[in-house]
Amino acid sequence: MRDADAISVSDDAATKTAAGPPQNTAVSRYGKKAVIASSLGYAMDGFDLLILGFALSAITADLHLSDSEAGSLATVTLFGAVLGGLFFGVLADRIGRVKVLTYSVIFFAVFTGLTAVADSYTQFAVFRFLAGVGIGGEFGVGMTLAAEAWPARKRARATALVGVGWQAGVLMAALVSAPVLTHFGWRGLFLLGAVPALVAVVFRSRLHEPAAFTQQRAGRAAGKTPKVPVRMLVADAETTRATAGVLVLTSVQNFGYYGIMIWLPTYLAKEFGYSLTKSSLWTAVTVLGMAVGGLLFGHLADHIGRRRAFWTFQFGSAVSVLAYSQLTTGWALMVGGAIMGAFANGMIGGYGALMADLYPTEVRATAQNVLFNLGRAVGGFAPVAVAMVAASIGFASAIALLAVIYVIDMAAMLLIPDRRATDCAQPGS
Repeated sequence: MRDADAISVSDDAATKTAAGPPQNTAVSRYGKKAVIASSLGYAMDGFDLLILGFALSAITADLHLSDSEAGSLATVTLFGAVLGGLFFGVLADRIGRVKVLTYSVIFFAVFTGLTAVADSYTQFAVFRFLAGVGIGGEFGVGMTLAAEAWPARKRARATALVGVGWQAGVLMAALVSAPVLTHFGWRGLFLLGAVPALVAVVFRSRLHEPAAFTQQRAGRAAGKTPKVPVRMLVADAETTRATAGVLVLTSVQNFGYYGIMIWLPTYLAKEFGYSLTKSSLWTAVTVLGMAVGGLLFGHLADHIGRRRAFWTFQFGSAVSVLAYSQLTTGWALMVGGAIMGAFANGMIGGYGALMADLYPTEVRATAQNVLFNLGRAVGGFAPVAVAMVAASIGFASAIALLAVIYVIDMAAMLLIPDRRATDCAQPGS
């Protein structure tokens, strides 16, 4: 894998010397703009996917859906993301990160808006699948753009900020869903999803491609770039082990996230009698915890290394999810939700840095999109699985069982090379 890393180029390459790590770790103005643009794209994803959770009851009643049909709507969206992840990831490695980020935002915005006119389960599912195709492009392309625009020593902090963009979109959904549903219904909520297309045009006009990509493209013109980047994910035994490990990590991340967040408003309503407004507030506090956890994870991963940072948060996830399932009082649910969110979703930005460390420039966006969105496909089963388990033993027990997957997560880290900030700063980052 180190041989593959040797052909990777980062934006701080010019500051490196043969004697050691780069001397300049300042974040450029371009780097800040790239992170903002990537965060905005990911925020739109977060907003889109959580409004489905809040609108699910209204959609079920209006379209006369069964519980299994309702639970599958998130699943088909995530399946679409797998297809979009592969397509947009490969495209971003060929024509550019900024261009493809824009295309994917517009694609998902259009079909999210069209969801508002669906009048049957089939139409709704088709529009959600196509919106998912667009959503699939944004995580990996945005993470790649951020990772290549910042110094390698601060890479985890950059991708953590992109991850916080997701939480900003989720928080917005938690705050606006109740009033919009009350006054305009679920269709009005999905019409808001068309707005990101305008945002995409604005930030596309203000960004150029990162230096890492433009230098790699020059190599491609000289015939140095592999024609099938997906094959580089299993280029040798070490890379294959790392790819398998990352796939487990992204699957657990998505399964845990969607298993909790899609059903959290319903859990609070059914188990504790919370109104939609109160469920939104409690969910918002959980999301704020996720944002704080994400920022903390970014700093921790840059200082103590990826493996130790992931192990800390994975252990915290297992304990906090189990503890949350036992809580019964309002304040305990609020504080416990914030702590659970900090651990269970604080790692989200870390995957962007981890995969940027592991794979070279010419396959980086492909790796990010393919591996994260395959994890989304596995996570897509979570809403249905939680619903089935909850029907037998209750929501609290179903949530408690999610703690087990984070133990599996900890074991998977042993398959992945342990990189620290000093390692990432060497040539090949």
